[in-house]
Amino acid sequence: MGTAELPVTGGPGGSQRGSPGPSLPSLHSYPAGFVYIFLGLYYATGRGTDIRLAQYLFAGLYLLNLLLVFRIYCRTNKVPPYVFFFMCCASYRIHSIFVLRLFNDPVAMAILFLAINLFLEEHWSWGCFLFSLAVSVKMNILLFAPGLLFLLLQRFGLLGCIPKLCICALLQVVLGLPFLLVNPVGYLTRSFDLGRQFQFKWTVNWRFLPEEVFQNRAFHATLLLAHLAGLGLFALHRWHRSKESILALLKDPAERKHTSPPLTIVFVLFSSNFLGVCCSRSLHYQFYVWYFHTLPYLLWCTPTTKLAHMPKVLLLGVIELCWNTYPSTVCSSLSLHICHGLVLLQLWYGTAPPPAPHPPQPSRRPAAISKKAQ
Repeated sequence: MGTAELPVTGGPGGSQRGSPGPSLPSLHSYPAGFVYIFLGLYYATGRGTDIRLAQYLFAGLYLLNLLLVFRIYCRTNKVPPYVFFFMCCASYRIHSIFVLRLFNDPVAMAILFLAINLFLEEHWSWGCFLFSLAVSVKMNILLFAPGLLFLLLQRFGLLGCIPKLCICALLQVVLGLPFLLVNPVGYLTRSFDLGRQFQFKWTVNWRFLPEEVFQNRAFHATLLLAHLAGLGLFALHRWHRSKESILALLKDPAERKHTSPPLTIVFVLFSSNFLGVCCSRSLHYQFYVWYFHTLPYLLWCTPTTKLAHMPKVLLLGVIELCWNTYPSTVCSSLSLHICHGLVLLQLWYGTAPPPAPHPPQPSRRPAAISKKAQ
């Protein structure tokens, strides 16, 4: 086959209350890693007929995903323990995405969280390998790529990060080789289709717009520019904490004049992804898993007083309500954007660099003593 096409369960809009159980496969185009993983699932479930076994496998994936996420949160030590209840038990939509519709989005995210665990352990080569594997399952993982590139430059410099980037590129070539040899143009254009038009009926975040605006290319270009601008601002003013120019990241770390303060890997990666989600051309119901497990960190990574905990829990609840409203409405989509905007404001102002300390004022008393000594 020329493009990486394989039957997958579930339709484009995710599961809804009152909908039937997991449906028979439908055709989609995805990168090569998806083909191999779901081909194994296809044959393991009797050519897609044993739906219950598939659901058990995805339930195991759900538990593994939670374990990987909890390990990340334990390393950061930012989120209060009671928030994990909402992550485990309070999201009908996430349970549906994993176990009812068997989407490839949670597969890609589980691999991504495993890669982040490796980054936290300073296993950057293996982390890049798994990051690329996650991209080969679903290209939404590329939303984390700007943050990862920044981290690689910050730790290794330009020359040092080239081998890591080569690992990412080489894996894509190896996995896609059977398709690249047959139909390279078809594989690349279908599996990594950045210009795909989304159907208005499935959008969760832009329901309040007229459909002609939603489909307008100028609107898509505006969102892309907003995304790039947001990444540039965060890279310059929130991720980069050194006194040197950001161009100093291109140098070898040993040659830099000022060492950067310890940088939170999780903050850079999660905020990079969140900026992409905020500027997405369309969010469908299964896309909720792209950032659901990162929301507690994004809300609690900034200093929090005891009184500020309740508004953050409320934000989680409103976001969950927006994703559980089917079909989406003008109110639900506007509310989702407002919640995203509040999270962005908190990330921007809550992580502002500390003001430069003022030089100590000379004390008058020592001056008086020295005068007597004369």
